Amino acid sequence: MFFLFLYDIFRFSFGFIFVGLHCALMIGLFLEWRRDNRSRAMPVSAETDQRFPRVSVIIPVHNEEPHLDKLLQSLGDQDYPEAEFIFINDRSSDNSLEMLRNFVPKGKVQIISLQENPGPNHKQYALGKGIEAASGDFLLFTDADCEVPSGWIFAMVKRMSDKQTGVTIGPVFKKSGGKGFFHLYQCFDHAVRYMYLAGSTGLGAAGGGFGNNLILRRDALNVIGGYDTVSASPTEDAALISRIRSCSHYRIRSGFGADLFVITGSEQTWKDLINQTLRWNNGGLFSPDPATRFNFGFLMITISMGIIALPVLFFIPTLWTLSVAVLFSMTMNTIATLKLFGPVLPQKSIPAYIMQLIFTPIYFTFLTILGFCRVKIHWKGSRLTTPRS
Repeated sequence: MFFLFLYDIFRFSFGFIFVGLHCALMIGLFLEWRRDNRSRAMPVSAETDQRFPRVSVIIPVHNEEPHLDKLLQSLGDQDYPEAEFIFINDRSSDNSLEMLRNFVPKGKVQIISLQENPGPNHKQYALGKGIEAASGDFLLFTDADCEVPSGWIFAMVKRMSDKQTGVTIGPVFKKSGGKGFFHLYQCFDHAVRYMYLAGSTGLGAAGGGFGNNLILRRDALNVIGGYDTVSASPTEDAALISRIRSCSHYRIRSGFGADLFVITGSEQTWKDLINQTLRWNNGGLFSPDPATRFNFGFLMITISMGIIALPVLFFIPTLWTLSVAVLFSMTMNTIATLKLFGPVLPQKSIPAYIMQLIFTPIYFTFLTILGFCRVKIHWKGSRLTTPRS
């Protein structure tokens, strides 16, 4: 009888805790959305000397010839008066370097060519070289396979008008690569991940981010001792954000306005998508920051428990509380996603998005199992090492 009592406490407390966590995330999401609306109205030249803050746009490039033209075109549309563009050509063997040399924006351009990259995270190493060369008050990051909106630099600088803000993360959406479940899921997955990110940011527990739409205050980087103090990680953006949150007084913020929306290309195969999302998942599960590791691990493990309980319901039907809690929470997240970002997502029927919300926790469970099994990650032609926590 005593064990049945403990079992009842476990299964009902699980549901209350998991749903309560997601309710808290929705509150954090609302708070962050409200803050973003206020910062959007702030003037850009809010410095005491009334000048525009200098911005260094830093972009690593590794064999991105198929995508680079769209990025350069969108960067050429920026009209921010105090911008410099720093490209790190990371051992490209295609025509990327020549395309960069032909780029003529409204601002200064630096091209850094790397002949060697010792890693272990090649992108993190390349970013470090770009940061060394940057002269801006703010460091703004995106990737070579992205497209940024016109006025993007202005929009990101506006989000830094509060001098206590050290980092602002903007949303990134995937461009649909075709019809069908696979392509819709990628778009939906990116938006749902941003919901979790923005919700945790609103609660002061930011532990991840989209490094292809991120602005960093130079002073915040100086406070933590520079970029070299950020631990090597499969997700260098999350490691940077975690360090600033835990080792400085600066705040992390998330943005929502359409003036921030960055678009990136979709993956073409399930193998590529699994490699990409497994890298993100492992970055949270094995983060060098204990708070991030605990928060993300708790979320992924509880989601996995609810999904693993599904086939067991035939034998232990009283476990229904675990699965219902997960599906109810994912429904809340899906409604918030469609409410905030519906116009950017592919226009599909309600049943199509119901399929997405059911599949998402199953996929997260799959990635979590792969992560704990230490499945190797290959990304952009390189094998990434998962750090041991």
